[in-house]
Amino acid sequence: MANEDIFRITHELEDLSKLCEIHGKIEKDLYTKYDVKRGLRDINGKGVLAGLTEISEICSSKTVNGVTTPCDGKLYYRGVDVEDIVKGFISDDRFGFEEVVYLLMFGSLPTQEQFEQINRLLATYRNLPHYFTRDVILKAPSSDMMNALARSVLTLYSYDHNADDTSLPNVLRQCLQLIALFPVISVYSYQAYNHYRRNKSLIIHSPQPDLSTAENILYMLRPDSKYTKLEAKLLDMSLVLHAEHGGGNNSTFTTHVVTSSGTDTYSAIAAALGSLKGPKHGGANIKVVKMFEDMEKNITDFKDEDAVRDYLTKLLHGEAFDRSGLIYGMGHAVYSISDPRARVFKGFVEKLAEEKGRHKEFALYSMVEKLAPEVIAKERRIYKGVSANVDFYSGFVYSMLDLPQKLFTPIFAIARIAGWSAHRMEELVNSGKIIRPAYLNVHGRVKYTDIADR
Repeated sequence: MANEDIFRITHELEDLSKLCEIHGKIEKDLYTKYDVKRGLRDINGKGVLAGLTEISEICSSKTVNGVTTPCDGKLYYRGVDVEDIVKGFISDDRFGFEEVVYLLMFGSLPTQEQFEQINRLLATYRNLPHYFTRDVILKAPSSDMMNALARSVLTLYSYDHNADDTSLPNVLRQCLQLIALFPVISVYSYQAYNHYRRNKSLIIHSPQPDLSTAENILYMLRPDSKYTKLEAKLLDMSLVLHAEHGGGNNSTFTTHVVTSSGTDTYSAIAAALGSLKGPKHGGANIKVVKMFEDMEKNITDFKDEDAVRDYLTKLLHGEAFDRSGLIYGMGHAVYSISDPRARVFKGFVEKLAEEKGRHKEFALYSMVEKLAPEVIAKERRIYKGVSANVDFYSGFVYSMLDLPQKLFTPIFAIARIAGWSAHRMEELVNSGKIIRPAYLNVHGRVKYTDIADR
């Protein structure tokens, strides 16, 4: 295309986009007038009830004598407290993600025999189709790993002889394969990007059947395939804490919506990936890391509470970092007093920070966690408490593990595919109606005019 054509089309698109903006704008007062729950949430952040689930439960308040008050957050997988799950596999000195996959998918904690079975199945499914790495991942490297992951998922449809079969045994097989393959596709997509876009060495390590999901990620990613036990344990814990979070989060709700249409597994999971990619959902931990990088450049003494408080105030005023007016990693749509995932993470994060010699940065994170709620309460009108969410610490953990930022959100997907799969199965088992919420039209009627008279 000639330069003059590019210039002309660019200006035409700019003009047309202004029309989209003008005619797409809806007055905010109308949402109040018609009692529309924007984001399917009320003013307190509570979600509009759209379905029922047995997969997980989020608790952020308790009711005593008819009075509801906020409480420390709790997260349950199939009725089991996540904090107890973590304590269990940590005390037994084993990895927990595969156990959680079994729990979410099949409804109960696995016996030793069932635990070995799920590990065996995932190991079996961890190999990509013949030449898939060469023909799909390496031939069209992407600068965005979430897009690369979604493209690979959709391409796997072409390799599946029963791709459109939505019977439970077939969907279960597809889901387990995707759970097993997400780490491989994500790491290989990054290696392809690193080689073809950054001119680095191309490293392709085959996954090992005797390693856990977390171990395999580090094994495939690092040139020498070496990692410490603590590193693998922290990554495994991150996968456990990100594996599921109720049916109402954006990507899981997307899974329900798309599954309700009767479409195939690959399309449903690709749609969920598109949702998770958004910076308001899965990309938040990257923002946290970059925010702290900017903070460290602008604060000379990490122990100076006044300096940290001043920086946080500037963030809220849109005068620092990306000028969005947000303190990333603080606050959650559901939790108010505390996010249990951040609470579980914190103690183990401190151990890794000591191992990596980054205790000063950890101290800064801890200070921000303490001061940010105070600053937000002072500067903003809030309807519920504010606390650190799981994204606050997960990005810091990934940076200490030397994981590239390009893989931060895919790692979230590697974990959450377990929850998506469980919710897809649940939607199919209950075979409800296609999900179709209502939108109220607020545009007046306009009479049609002939093109010559417009």
